[in-house]
Formats: sequence, C-alpha cells, structure tokens
Amino acid sequence: MTRLFNLLANLFPLWVLSCSGLALFFPHWFAWFGGQMIVWGLAIIMVGMGITLSFDDFRRVARMPRQVMIGVAAQFLIMPLLGWAIARGLALEPQLAVGLILVACCPGGTASNVVSYIARADVALSVLMTMCSTFAAVALTPLLTKWLAGAYVAVDAWSLFLGTLQVVALPVTIGVLLNRYAPRAVNFVMPVAPLVSVIFIALICASVIGSNAQTVRDSALQLFSAVALLHLGGFALGYAMAKLLALPELSCRTVSIEVGMQNSGLGAVLARTSFPQMALAPVPSAISASFHSIIGSALAAWWRLRPPAKENP
Repeated sequence: MTRLFNLLANLFPLWVLSCSGLALFFPHWFAWFGGQMIVWGLAIIMVGMGITLSFDDFRRVARMPRQVMIGVAAQFLIMPLLGWAIARGLALEPQLAVGLILVACCPGGTASNVVSYIARADVALSVLMTMCSTFAAVALTPLLTKWLAGAYVAVDAWSLFLGTLQVVALPVTIGVLLNRYAPRAVNFVMPVAPLVSVIFIALICASVIGSNAQTVRDSALQLFSAVALLHLGGFALGYAMAKLLALPELSCRTVSIEVGMQNSGLGAVLARTSFPQMALAPVPSAISASFHSIIGSALAAWWRLRPPAKENP
C-alpha cells in the first residue's frame, strides 16, 4: 500500500495539470473548495512538511552551510528579480503582475524534494534548503513583495508577514513537534502524507483557476508565457549560479530544482488573503504549480539518465 501511495504522489504533475485543466472548462466542479478551505488545505500541506523534519535536520545545516546558504540565497535573489523583470517586460496587468511577483518571492516547495529524488540529486540538501527557505520566507517574502510589487499596489508588509507566519511557520513547527513527541502517530500517517499534500495542492490550484476561468482563457498566452519564463529561468539561473560558485554537480542540480520550484500553494493563499481586492492575483500561483511540476519532472528524467561523473574531493 505504501508503494502505491508513493507512486500516486510521484504523479503530482499529472494530478495538478488534470485538475487545473478541468477547472478551466468545468469551474463548478471545484467551486466547493474555496475561502477558508484553501487556507486550511495549505496548513495541512505545511504540517505534512513539518512531520518529515526532525531536530537533527536543523543540526545538519551546520554540516553543509555553504551549499544551503547558496541555495537559499539563489532562491530569494534569482526568482523575485526574475518575476519582477518578466512582469515589467511583458507589461502584465497589475493584478497578474503582483501575483507573479508574489509567487516568485515564495520559498521552495516540498515538490522539489520529490523531483530531486527522481533526478538522483542530493535529496538531503534539497530537504535542508526547503526547510531553511521556508522559515526565511516568513520575513523575506513580505519584504521582497513590498519592494518589488509596491509599484503596482500598496503592500501591507506587516499583514503579509502575519499571514506567512500563520500559514508557514506555525504549521511547520507543529509538524516538527509532532515528529519529536508523537512519533507513533507520525509513522502511521507518513505513508499517505505526500499524497494528501498533492491532493490539496491540486484542489487549491483548480479552485483558483476555476474561479477565474474566463480571464485565464482570455489571457492564456501572456499568462502562460510569463509563468513558463519564470520557472525556466529559475531552473537555468539556479544551476548557473551554483556552477559559478564551484559547487559539486549533484549540488548544482539540487539548487537548480530548488530555485525553479516554488511553494505555489503558499503564493495562492497569500494572494487571496493579502490582496483581496485583486481577484486575479492568485492565478499566477495556480498556473505556476502546473508549470514547475512539468518542467521539474522533465528535467529530473533527463538528469536521471545522465549521472554526473565522479568528482575529485
């Protein structure tokens, strides 16, 4: 049964793409999943991430600080500036521009850990980077969003900070504490936890797309181009930055995956709660989930067939 759950979870690009595609033409199928259900769905996803972490993981950061620091720095340097540049270059309307910048300012998502595993990259490093960027996002996501999206809309950085704290730091911390103090319960739910996270991500994306289906169809070319450029650029520039800083090939691939794959669910929730006057702001995050999943999976398959040559220590 565990093997079946893992197989279904590893097909996350298919579930996200299928649900998002159906929502474009049958939005009423996903209308029931909205409002606070989206927020609770993300909270469950973040608790699921937390139960995979232990206090030992935090200690392990000290053993590979350079790789982790480079990965987290690349995450919050490359993606936000790239999101801003694409929004300006494609002259996106303000609501979509804010949404694109916001998802670009989000941390790496847990899907990157799965993709790193498929790619035979450094899974331990991927987990550490996701963990560190997630906690760093509590402060950096609001600050970067205010700086880069401030030209489009007044950004309440404090409100965004509180929202990020509630839907990121608190649930992840709860998950870590459950792992430490309720290991039997965690072991019981662990086999199904990744699949549950995938289901909620698919529902969040489908709900956002379904509620804006007509606009997504009308702006499909520009919107899809912007999101595709964001993630393609993230994968490429993340790899290039790690290579320039002389990281080993496996670390370069891991940084590439971590930078290219955002926590799109977080972006969608923050867009809904922090910019309620901008109905289209969550849409780039919903599109992002499908694009980074597909690109990341394709890249993982390519790298899986091309193991790096052994490097001298």
